Amino acid sequence: MTATEPALLSVTEVAAAIASKTISSREATQSCLDRIAKFQPRLNAYMAIEADAALAAADAADKELAQGKSRGPLHGVPMAHKDMYYEAGKVSTCGSKIRKDFVASTTSTAVARLQAAGSIRLGTLQMSEFAYGPTGHNAHFGAVHNPWHIDHVTGGSSSGSGSAVAARLTFAALGSDTGGSIRMPAHFCGVSGLKTTVGLVSRAGAMPLSQSLDTVGPLARTAVDCALLTQLMAGADAADPTTRSAPAPDLLSPTKANIKGLRIGIPDAFYVDDLDGDVARVLDETAKVLADEGANVVRVTLTDQSRLTAASQLLLAVEAAAFHKKWMIERPDDYGAQVLMRLQNGLAVPAITYLETLRWRGLALAAHLEAVSNVDAVLAPVAPVPAPTIADSDVGNKTGAEAVIQNLTRFTRPINYLGLPSLAVPAGFSASGLPIGLQLIGRPFDEAMVLRIGAAFQRATDFHTRAPRLS
Repeated sequence: MTATEPALLSVTEVAAAIASKTISSREATQSCLDRIAKFQPRLNAYMAIEADAALAAADAADKELAQGKSRGPLHGVPMAHKDMYYEAGKVSTCGSKIRKDFVASTTSTAVARLQAAGSIRLGTLQMSEFAYGPTGHNAHFGAVHNPWHIDHVTGGSSSGSGSAVAARLTFAALGSDTGGSIRMPAHFCGVSGLKTTVGLVSRAGAMPLSQSLDTVGPLARTAVDCALLTQLMAGADAADPTTRSAPAPDLLSPTKANIKGLRIGIPDAFYVDDLDGDVARVLDETAKVLADEGANVVRVTLTDQSRLTAASQLLLAVEAAAFHKKWMIERPDDYGAQVLMRLQNGLAVPAITYLETLRWRGLALAAHLEAVSNVDAVLAPVAPVPAPTIADSDVGNKTGAEAVIQNLTRFTRPINYLGLPSLAVPAGFSASGLPIGLQLIGRPFDEAMVLRIGAAFQRATDFHTRAPRLS
């Protein structure tokens, strides 16, 4: 790895370098492909690698630029996305045996908007089967490995996205977050990841898991990268009636602002209970950095987060089971055992219980917003521990693995139930060298605030610039 290796640049850096012709799209693409060839056998981050097509697209982008034509702010930037984002004419496995040969007839709105801005396709990234798993295990295609410590999990379900961005095998990647599936890979792999507000970014053309919880968002090196990518994807979409009708917000400008005078709350319970010592230390150190940057860091008392976690899990179970009912009847043996068990659990929930859980959501959000009315954002751990090992979290082969998995998602699910935005940023390392991320939780559709704070934190620290020492 050298300082001049194009793959080490952030999205905004490589886009600027291509636009100024400091480097070519082919050079940026070849740099990623070289790293993929070297490290993919150890990481298992990619589902499919499309080297020839990517290089051809890069050459076309360079030719256009030479003629004075630019498609947009991502002109010639190569990317790969979680293998649940459909692209017309391309296979999208969704990490499953059932869809291993599924060819999409349409392209997801999120991908189409990034392509319209000039991005090119490197291939597709691994994921947990049907996005229903928080660690990165996959019974059909094998576990994805954490580039910081190969025998540890990446987090899921956007496992390939977290691993590939951290290892510099792509400049950025789309993930999805239904119960923490962007933020956990960001935390475990040492990258930035934005869980968006439900309705900000279209979900059309993305494999559904839970209709009321699913969100689309990016994993990238920096908060600024996440702001750029989200700004390009956001906005109304007739193909997804749940999207907000308002124009796409300006998310980039706020990342240039300081945080002097902002009030950032740290919960006085739940998110600070039973933390690993290194996670607790990083939380304290981050609070000090934010205070040094001019923010007022205060304690905040939130509503009962354990109830929100339970509500999120119930909605997910029922809505996932509804989507998979036909396949569960016709092709049960084609599911991995753990995913099938989770889906079957959803069939046992009474309709009344499901409807009551949906009804309570508005009241719960109102109570949460009242609790945080005196702060601009909440700072909390993404998970109470750094990444566990693949072996220790392998349900079915390790006693106690289910308890390990349940512990990982304690701090992410409440945000999904409430539909809030949350930015995960790398904030430190454990004594053994594993990344530790923290999340900044905002109000609905106030991605600008959490991105502003995240960018300020990254201007004051260098955790987001550190890459795993793969060899």
